[in-house]
Amino acid sequence: MNFIKNILFIILFTVTTSVIAQSVYTTKTGEKYHKSSCKYLRYSKKEYTLVKAVQLGFTACSVCKPTKSNTAVTNANGFTSSNQSSTPSRSTTAKQCTGKTQAGKRCKRTTKNSNGRCYQH
Repeated sequence: MNFIKNILFIILFTVTTSVIAQSVYTTKTGEKYHKSSCKYLRYSKKEYTLVKAVQLGFTACSVCKPTKSNTAVTNANGFTSSNQSSTPSRSTTAKQCTGKTQAGKRCKRTTKNSNGRCYQH
């Protein structure tokens, strides 16, 4: 009897850890969710599940058109597999500052700083 309980526990544990979620990405200031290869994710990227992104009020990008069939799949163990061919990403050394000016616009300076802000911000 104890052996059967252990087997059922192992099966239940295996099933719950292999739950699959669709991964989409958002920018820090945007209102859209994107595929990992979208051009709008060049400077900032935050990962969400597709369900969570929709719950938070994000809408689909009209350029990359992320759907359940073409977004990356992440299982509960953290492994990601893409449902479409991956494109090589370009690494950039300098990016636009994420700070805001007094007028409320985004700063136009570039920075190599890891926090994304220039010397003035």
